[in-house]
Amino acid sequence: MPLSIIFVQMEISIALVENLANLSKLQFEEAEKTAIQQDLQKMVGFIAELETVDTTGIEPLLHMGDATNVLREDSIHGSVSRADALSNAPKADASFFKVPKVIKK
Repeated sequence: MPLSIIFVQMEISIALVENLANLSKLQFEEAEKTAIQQDLQKMVGFIAELETVDTTGIEPLLHMGDATNVLREDSIHGSVSRADALSNAPKADASFFKVPKVIKK
């Protein structure tokens, strides 16, 4: 069963652009509002144009490519020994890095 969406052509007004700007906490000059209005109207027109395309018998696209779950193989690698890791520390004891106290009671 094909998915059908009914899209109503809507008119983008300056008031709508101002409302969207307010909701987005943005401020625009009048010239910018007009440019945004025209861009949004083009987007709405493009969606309306897409609605005219016959998609009967076309399965919905779930993934952009054929590859799924492309994962690398797990492999065991050596690790840095504790002595090597602590050898570059400015301060350390036998097991841990020593750092200045940052939380005071």
